[in-house]
Amino acid sequence: MTRWGLVATIRAPAREILEFAGYHIEQGAHRLYIYLDEPSADAEAALNAHPKIRVTVCDDAYWRKLGRNRPGKHQLRQTANATHAYTRKAEVDWLIHIDVDEFLWPDTRVGDHLEALPDSALCARVRPMEALAGTDGYFKAFIPSGPDRDRIVERLYPTFGPYVKGGFLSHVAGKLFVRTGLGAVTIKIHNAFRGDDMNPGQVELSDVALCHCHATSWDQWFAAYRYRLLKGSYRAELAPSRPRDKGGLSMHELLSMIEAEDGEAGIRAFHDELCADTPRLREALSREGLLRHCDLQLSHVLAAQFPDCT
Repeated sequence: MTRWGLVATIRAPAREILEFAGYHIEQGAHRLYIYLDEPSADAEAALNAHPKIRVTVCDDAYWRKLGRNRPGKHQLRQTANATHAYTRKAEVDWLIHIDVDEFLWPDTRVGDHLEALPDSALCARVRPMEALAGTDGYFKAFIPSGPDRDRIVERLYPTFGPYVKGGFLSHVAGKLFVRTGLGAVTIKIHNAFRGDDMNPGQVELSDVALCHCHATSWDQWFAAYRYRLLKGSYRAELAPSRPRDKGGLSMHELLSMIEAEDGEAGIRAFHDELCADTPRLREALSREGLLRHCDLQLSHVLAAQFPDCT
């Protein structure tokens, strides 16, 4: 039987951490490596009590043990922790690095799909779905790259779609399962490196999706907006989704321009066109065959795996 696990570097309320962990245990994860980016006594106690979870608190002593100062950027902390988990004595056959707002959604058991892969497959990519904000369980599906993607995106999002890769507010790269036992491997946020070889033996794991709850409501998204603009997924260093000579803007440039011209109302209009759960967007997604409903049942999995914490 193929065993799989995940690693996550998390800073979130205790309930969200436990829902994330409980969900993936219910999905069949054999081991969860949870790195707490800041202390969370309630989450730590519950996680440590679960036999399938290994918890690391990323305090100063942890970083000293790794022989380095705590990286200032959370992306670097994620990479360090994911690689640290991979280099442990292997307890699983496959390991994936995902975030606390991401949930694997297979059509059958995750392990069955991994077990079916040929020995030549060393990495397996899962593509994201992105949540519609203000709804319970509706997502827009990933649009594969190709000649039709831009036309579909512009039909769905006529004002802002030309500037937003795949019509997603966040990544379209997805996340990567990596087969263990490959030697010295560096796990990054969306890719893995064995020496200079990026994503060796990569295949698409098309029957497993990644439900990304990047924007669950306007209030939640706007509360995270400033941080993402400065340090996160909309930060200035990220490149545009299309070449600049074809009108491309980075998300940082686009959002900064919208805010400078129209303030919060402009940012709200951007949010609403791209991800608000409106009749218009649901109908448009349905017409393109891109509307998905995924009931994550987070309250149920929390009660099932952490009954003392509900």
